[in-house]
Amino acid sequence: MHFTVIARVLGIFLMLFSLTMLPPMVVSMWYDDGATEAFSVAMSLVLGIGFFSWLPFRGVKKELKTRDGFIVAALFWLTLGLAGTLPFMLAENPGLSFADAFFESLSGWTTTGATVMTGLEYLPKSILWYRQQLQWLGGMGIIVLAVAILPMLGIGGMQLFRAEMPGPLKDSKLTPRITETAKALWYIYLSLTIACALAYWLAGMSTFDAIAHSFSTVGIGGFSTYDASMGHFDSALIEAIAMFFMLVAALNFSLHFYAWRYKTVRHYFLDSEVKFFLFVMLGGALLTVIALWMTDTYDFGGAVRYGLFELVSVATTAGFGTADFSVWPVFLPVLLFMMAFIGGCAGSTGGGMKAIRILLVFKQGLREIHRLIHPNAIIPVKLGKQPVADRILESVWGFFALYVVTFMVMMLALMATGLDQVTAFSAVGSCLNNLGPGLGEVSAHYGNISDTAKWILALTMLLGRLEIFTLLVLITPSFWRS
Repeated sequence: MHFTVIARVLGIFLMLFSLTMLPPMVVSMWYDDGATEAFSVAMSLVLGIGFFSWLPFRGVKKELKTRDGFIVAALFWLTLGLAGTLPFMLAENPGLSFADAFFESLSGWTTTGATVMTGLEYLPKSILWYRQQLQWLGGMGIIVLAVAILPMLGIGGMQLFRAEMPGPLKDSKLTPRITETAKALWYIYLSLTIACALAYWLAGMSTFDAIAHSFSTVGIGGFSTYDASMGHFDSALIEAIAMFFMLVAALNFSLHFYAWRYKTVRHYFLDSEVKFFLFVMLGGALLTVIALWMTDTYDFGGAVRYGLFELVSVATTAGFGTADFSVWPVFLPVLLFMMAFIGGCAGSTGGGMKAIRILLVFKQGLREIHRLIHPNAIIPVKLGKQPVADRILESVWGFFALYVVTFMVMMLALMATGLDQVTAFSAVGSCLNNLGPGLGEVSAHYGNISDTAKWILALTMLLGRLEIFTLLVLITPSFWRS
């Protein structure tokens, strides 16, 4: 274990993060909203801590081992989540407590979108920008983690990238070096963000709102600058743009990389995970629209507009809202909420268990049924025409088992704080899947629950974002044995 290298890397992360305080500082000065000092103090503190973490070990050149990678991956979100609390606490408005500030910061970093804040329209513009920016930076961090780091650590089937990437992408990294991989992904991510912001602006959003919402749309975070979320704009065109970019961001970014490099889109339609993801989305959309129309909740046009938007928003784990789906009739609140458990594709900014894992669990279940009928048959599980290694299937099943156990433990812990079953179930599901909105007491925001519940949910967000294994492996005694 190279703790000196880990300290140096985290120091660099903190120094880089301190520079991200500059844009909201500029916004604060532009709008003269009174939060400039809060950002300048936060920037100085984070820069100083990062510098003194890096300085003693600046000459250390050892390479990170696999075990170091687990620690760095976990500490990346925890450390930056803590650093991100400062503006929320130091600014007079909102002036959050430490528990609330950490919850809001980590929710942004993990692109969960659960919030403890209300009256967003009355907050300083710089704070609103900062919230959106956290989700955008967190989304990019997730992409690099999922595409460049987790496959090498062998996390819960994420090594599928090595076997299932199209054509020349079959190496363990998209390009020979992780830094080159990250650079290519940044270009794609930034390009999507600019395109999304332009589309929003042309559709009628102000420049500020267009940029702010492009951050949380491409990052699939769901933060908004208004309490009413996307419903504030009451625009079918804006909602259609949001749906398109949410779906694009929910696809595997290695496919976007391939499309960018080789100027083709054919591979999207050949990818097993994409086909399964779109099939699930289509099925959910049909059920939602028909149920809303048949129950006279909306006319047919309204059922299509609001049903499709909420379905895409919740299923991709973005969490934007144009209607309160928690009060929709019959099975719809639970259906939409269950869609978030599947989430986006692996290697996307979406949360959930990931479509590829659900597909593999389904295929494995079918294989076991066939084995009961033909006990001696050799029946491989395939993605497309390629068989999936048993080691990967075991890893996926291990992830699924840990996911269920984690969900149960966190739900019981929340109920112990006094929350009812519906609220506890949906809050844990929402945070573990990095969705944001829940049911019951947390359908609108998380500001009314206790600090203890917020800390439990903050840990749940971290577990969900780090694919559970990355965090749980750190509490395993054998991990720390030399």
